[in-house]
Amino acid sequence: MEWSDEGIVLSARKHGENSVIAHVLTRAHGRHGGLVRGGTGKRARGIWMPGNRVQATWRGRLPEHLGAFTGELTEAIAAGHLNDPARLAALSAACAVTEAALPEREAHPDVFEGLLVLLHSLGGEAWPTVYVKWELGVLGELGYGLDLSACAATGVVEDLSHVSPKSGRAVSRAATGPNLDSLLPLPPFLLRADAVGGADEILDGLRLSGYFLERYVFSPHGADMPPARGRLIARLRRDDAGPDGL
Repeated sequence: MEWSDEGIVLSARKHGENSVIAHVLTRAHGRHGGLVRGGTGKRARGIWMPGNRVQATWRGRLPEHLGAFTGELTEAIAAGHLNDPARLAALSAACAVTEAALPEREAHPDVFEGLLVLLHSLGGEAWPTVYVKWELGVLGELGYGLDLSACAATGVVEDLSHVSPKSGRAVSRAATGPNLDSLLPLPPFLLRADAVGGADEILDGLRLSGYFLERYVFSPHGADMPPARGRLIARLRRDDAGPDGL
């Protein structure tokens, strides 16, 4: 069988002498793997870089087989950020989280569109905000979306400051009470569609999305958070600390 689809390369790992096994998030066929023959060659390496947009064709004798990819580059997103450690870390983290979180061969067109928006946002300055919102969008697509519309305890919609780690619902400042230390900070930029988060808010947002990714997506399957995501957080902390790391 054979199909062709628009895709975003998530990973390409060497296999044998000159091939790679690539995983691609496609619009209609979901996260899909395949062998790329000659994938270690100079031209192919430029195509199958994580973050690149490709037109991929998959062929296999049976649907359950690994099969083989061929592809054409449609947008070289990765190359534009090779000299920017923070943006490259965000690209790597997003691709790694997508590969680890999504079930194989199950279409998630909203995640595809969201990842494309995130990758394009790396050309601007608000990409950390987009990244946090993208992770929360992945949670929602997988059925674990947070409810930040009103306080879980009182129903008020003003002064929401935390999130319950048990319910994933917002909590107002007035309702935190003695449970404050057990609640997760809710960065204000997540409550307004047009807001951009500051450095500390971004780290709080990553802590929030990371907690629920661990709890609902990775831990139930005995998996760990992808290391690339930890490297992104370390890079953001280092950049926020300044050149002296203070």
